[in-house]
Amino acid sequence: MRQDNPPGTTASPAPAPPHDLQSPPGFRLEPGRNCWRVESCRRFAMLVDGDAYFRALREALPRAEHTIFILGWDIDSRMELVPDGTHDGLPPGLRDFLCALADRHPDLRIYILSWDYAMVMAMEREWLPSASAHWQAHRHLSFRLDGNHPPGGSHHQKVVLLDNKVAFVGGLDLTLRRWDDSRHAPGAPLRIAEGKPYPPFHDVQCALDGQAAAALGKLCADRWLRASGSHARPVAATSSDPWPPNLVPELTDVRVGIARTMPTCEDEPGVGEIRVLLRDAIASARHSIYMENQYFSSGEIAKALAARLGHEDGPDIVLVSRRNESGWLEAHSMGVLRARLYRRLHAADKYERFRLYCPTIPGLMPACVNVHSKVTVIDDDFITIGSSNLSNRSLGLDTECNIVVASEGDPRVQRAIASMGARLLGEHLDVAPETFQAEVAATRSVLGAIRDLQRSDGRSLEDFAPPLPDNVDAASPAANLLDPIEPIDSDQVLAEFVSHEARPRVLGRVGMMVALTLLMAGLAFAWRHTPLREWADFRALLAVIERVDEMPLAPLAMMGVYLAGAMTMLPVTLLILVTVVVFGPLYGAVLALCGTVLSTGAGYVAGRLLGRNTVRCFGGRGLNRVSHQLGKHGVVAMVVLRLMPIAPFSLVNLVVGASRISLRDCLIGTALGMLPGIVVSALLVNRVAAAAHDPGLVTFALLALVLLVPGSLLVLLRRRRRRNVARHGSGRNDDPPGPGSRLSRLARMAAERA
Repeated sequence: MRQDNPPGTTASPAPAPPHDLQSPPGFRLEPGRNCWRVESCRRFAMLVDGDAYFRALREALPRAEHTIFILGWDIDSRMELVPDGTHDGLPPGLRDFLCALADRHPDLRIYILSWDYAMVMAMEREWLPSASAHWQAHRHLSFRLDGNHPPGGSHHQKVVLLDNKVAFVGGLDLTLRRWDDSRHAPGAPLRIAEGKPYPPFHDVQCALDGQAAAALGKLCADRWLRASGSHARPVAATSSDPWPPNLVPELTDVRVGIARTMPTCEDEPGVGEIRVLLRDAIASARHSIYMENQYFSSGEIAKALAARLGHEDGPDIVLVSRRNESGWLEAHSMGVLRARLYRRLHAADKYERFRLYCPTIPGLMPACVNVHSKVTVIDDDFITIGSSNLSNRSLGLDTECNIVVASEGDPRVQRAIASMGARLLGEHLDVAPETFQAEVAATRSVLGAIRDLQRSDGRSLEDFAPPLPDNVDAASPAANLLDPIEPIDSDQVLAEFVSHEARPRVLGRVGMMVALTLLMAGLAFAWRHTPLREWADFRALLAVIERVDEMPLAPLAMMGVYLAGAMTMLPVTLLILVTVVVFGPLYGAVLALCGTVLSTGAGYVAGRLLGRNTVRCFGGRGLNRVSHQLGKHGVVAMVVLRLMPIAPFSLVNLVVGASRISLRDCLIGTALGMLPGIVVSALLVNRVAAAAHDPGLVTFALLALVLLVPGSLLVLLRRRRRRNVARHGSGRNDDPPGPGSRLSRLARMAAERA
């Protein structure tokens, strides 16, 4: 993105560096290779941030007369395009607004296509829109959830098309938590969703018309057919111009490319035009590569960037992204991949031409703007705006759509591309686009201009090196699992990562995960549509707990909870603490001991009925080796197992039931092994309650004593264990290292001493 002169001037471009003669050839669009089609466009405009896009869309939609297509990853009937109000006489909410348009134009048909989302996204979306009356409010409005994608994939295109004449394409969905203006002010009163504020949100959309919009009409109609199985009504000719009257185009009379990603699905081959497009564009870069994107996890894109960094006369590479991922899961998947690729590029950056930045605004918590855009600008010759992230899935697994403008040496187009890039970077640096262009011309470097315009006392771009702790990096899977580029083949995953004899265990755990997912979905539904949210209030919960022991059958009910916990892997330690809190330290300890013994008996019987072969699939090698020692050493080994657990309580019960140990030895060993822990738990709860009710030196001293006794006992046991291991040496241990072998040695030693 070389900026040679500000807009409105006629100065000749700054002379190119001497090495420019050896630079790679300019980028060219090639239909069938790096794009789908190249079509003429009468007007092209870049819309930065939700306020600009949603206002333009609100102006344009009422001008449609025949057909509106809305394609999105997420579409919410409740969102308001212009939250501060309009004066067009139409309702504010999206669903009501579209229905009013259908009433106003009897010939208008509206087709809305949203991703048939995974349940993991349920809490972030409008609840089950296809089953609600929200989108079934008008007979001329058709709503479908798009489930026609391979496993692991999603419909991710964000396109709105009016009468095949005007199209909007980019990264913005018509949903909640997307509106913001270019100020991204902390505490902006209009940045509210469902009564709660959300962080500043930066995204980019483009508007285009002409034959390019007509080509997008075929894309929308084909997608609708694949998703719904029915044809949309053919678009008829209309006399109106749906272009928003207040939207000034950046370019007129230009040819634009349309590039797609479409995964292999059933008998249809995949399309990877965006993948080739970005690769070709990066290879053509001479002076600068500017990318702002929600994600950066594609190893293929990183490899292409590293190749340009390896040249002494290569381009500056600027990547603008958000600082924080959305939640723990994303941080440990896409965040880990970004940190890995950053390390790779940093190592390849011999000439210090690569930087990763986050746009920061003082007063924000967190300080970084949520960058959601998908834009790439290369030199003054190439810009693409669309839905595709710099991720593997966007290059092969999800459906994506990008719009491309290439200058092909046309100075008029070059100036427009340079101006659009300067608008984006100028917004992040809080300077006018002309100021940024002038700084680039002075420093002859995009990175140099950013460094000169950065500031620490206001809105700016901040250098960012994503952290990657070694333990997180080591524990995280490879990129093809965290961010797949091809449809997920479950059989292949099992073949690669799971041995044949371990498959039943994995499938069983997958079944448990599915059941857990269904349970979480049910809880999410209950949280949203029942008084569960109020019932879960901590003070209300404490009040309920205090009343439990007053119920006539409370002890029997508690035993039922222990039985249920035996079947659902509920942590027995949690049950013990609840029992002691509800029934008091003495009575609660007795009930806890009875409950653990009862739970053990139930698990033992289940393990005996399932049989060794079935239980072996769940237990793992270490735990299964322990079962052999249990059969030989009985009660003593069982006591050791309860004192030093190596697996969940319920899982141990199953393995014990399938072993050679008798039910009597199992129950006696469990009672003896669990008793110390139950007593300590009862004393601890009693002392904590006493300290809360009567804080003083004596109560706190007794609490410290309760904590000191088990800690000292644990230290003594560890020392004795080390001495025993040293005494017996490694020659008597036939088991490989691991928890199971340690327990086997302890059980054997305890049995010998007995």
